[in-house]
Amino acid sequence: MTSMLSYYKTVADRMQELPADEPGCWISCIAPEDEEISALIKRFNIDPDFFRAAMDDEESPRIDQDDNCTLIIVDIPVVEKQKSGKLFYFTRPLGIIMTQKNVLTVSLQENPVLDEFADGAVQDVQTNLKTRFVLQLMLRIASRYLMYLKQINRMSDAVEQELRKSMKNNELIQLLDIEKSLVYFSSSLKQNEITLEKIMRGRVIKFYDEDQDLLEDVLIEVKQAIDMSNIYLNILSGTMDAFASIISNNLNMVMKVLASITLIISIPTVVAGFYGMNVAQMPVPYFWFPLVLSGACILIAVLILKKKNMM
Repeated sequence: MTSMLSYYKTVADRMQELPADEPGCWISCIAPEDEEISALIKRFNIDPDFFRAAMDDEESPRIDQDDNCTLIIVDIPVVEKQKSGKLFYFTRPLGIIMTQKNVLTVSLQENPVLDEFADGAVQDVQTNLKTRFVLQLMLRIASRYLMYLKQINRMSDAVEQELRKSMKNNELIQLLDIEKSLVYFSSSLKQNEITLEKIMRGRVIKFYDEDQDLLEDVLIEVKQAIDMSNIYLNILSGTMDAFASIISNNLNMVMKVLASITLIISIPTVVAGFYGMNVAQMPVPYFWFPLVLSGACILIAVLILKKKNMM
C-alpha cells in the first residue's frame, strides 16, 4: 500500500496541485504513515481519534465533531479484480475532516472519485468553499454507486444467460458474489443516507442558501441508488431461487429415469439367474433368449434417455 499526501487548490477555476498546504486547499491523505498523521494532527489541531476512525476499514458512516474540526465518514464503492479475472464490488470508508480553513480526505487506498477531483475532471469545484466541496464529493460518490450498480446489473444478466444454457457451479458462485456486492452496497447506501440527513439538519455543518439545492441533489442520488440496489437484489434473489427449483426438478427427473432404467436392465439378470440356478444346460432353442432380452432392455433404456434429452 503506497502512502500519498497531496495538496490541491482551485486557482482560476482550475484544480492545481500545491507543494504544501495553505488556507483553502484540499489535502488528500491516501494510506498516510504514522509520521504524516502526527504532523497533520499537530498542524491542524485534529483529534487523533478522527484519524483512527477514518483509517478503520470496518468503520461505519457517521458524523463527529469537536471545537476545532468536524469528521464525516461515508462509505465509497470499490471494485477489485480477483485472481479469476472476475470483478468484485464492495465498499470502504472515506474520512472527511473539515478544519477551520481546510478539508482533508483520509482513505486506505486510491479511489477513482478522489482521482477525478485531483485531475480536475469535476467542474465548478472551489476548494475554499468547504461545505460545497464536501457536498460535491458526496454527489460524485453517489454517482459512482449508480454507475457500479448498472455494471453489476449487466454482469448479472450475462451470468443468467450462461446459466440458461448449462447449470454450472462457476456461474452460481458468480451470482453469489454479485448478491454479496449488492448487500454491501445496499447497507452502505442506507448508512450514507442517514449521515446525509443529519447533515441536512444544519447542526453539524454551516450551510449557505446555494448549498441546500446541492444537498438535496445528493440525497436524491443516494435514494435512487438505494432503490436500484434493492430492486437488483430482489431480482437476483428471485432468479437464484428459480434456478435452485429448476436444478432440484432436473435432479428429480434424472433420478426417476435412472430408477426406470435400473428396473429394465435388471430383467436379464433375473432371467439369467433363474436359468443358472435351475437348468444344468440351457436348451439350444433358448440359448439366444437372454442375449436378445438384454439387447431389448438396453435399446429401451437408450430410447428413454433420448426421449428425456439425456443423451
